[in-house]
Amino acid sequence: MEFIKNEDKIEIKKLLDSKLTNDVNIIIFTSKDKSKCMYCKEAVALLKELSVLNSKLKVTEYDVVENLKEAKFMGIDKVPAIILGGKTIYNLYYFGIPTGYEFASLIEDIIDVSTGQTRLSDATKKALKKFNNPIDIKIFVTPTCPWCPKAVRTAHQFSIENNKIKSSMIEATEFPELSQNYGVMAVPKIIINDKESFEGAQPEEVFLKYLSNI
Repeated sequence: MEFIKNEDKIEIKKLLDSKLTNDVNIIIFTSKDKSKCMYCKEAVALLKELSVLNSKLKVTEYDVVENLKEAKFMGIDKVPAIILGGKTIYNLYYFGIPTGYEFASLIEDIIDVSTGQTRLSDATKKALKKFNNPIDIKIFVTPTCPWCPKAVRTAHQFSIENNKIKSSMIEATEFPELSQNYGVMAVPKIIINDKESFEGAQPEEVFLKYLSNI
């Protein structure tokens, strides 16, 4: 089974060939226990399918049990979990398979990690450098939500600009108990340090204000 349509592969390859500058390691943590990871096999297949489109992309797979040390070091507590590394390993995560609209988020994140630059405004970049304490951002999404990628991309770019900011895309239907615990009724739902929360894909300056309230 192929996850990326042939016509899409052509366009994605053109985009990656024109934008990527440095190598990107796509790290994925999985589990052999299907009850703990319904879409691990599919997530790995998707990433490998993507990686063949450009030689700068490499996929590294870890088993969350067999590679417990690495999982703990990277803060992995659920699978599938995807992390992107370039010259550094960025503090941005995908928990759940990034399909549907979220596949676009993954492509854009890969480009940012490869270039080491984000598309945020200079004012936002400057403001983000002032955060010295750890910040945790959870973004609950679903693959069919057209507004979710904007929220994910904003948070992930925050993490690229300031590694003290951890941002995690969480696919709500893959982690129903977690979604219930956080009262996810609509997506995207963004939760900051388990204190501040809001819904919707807000402009970056509005998103930034929520961080400032912590």
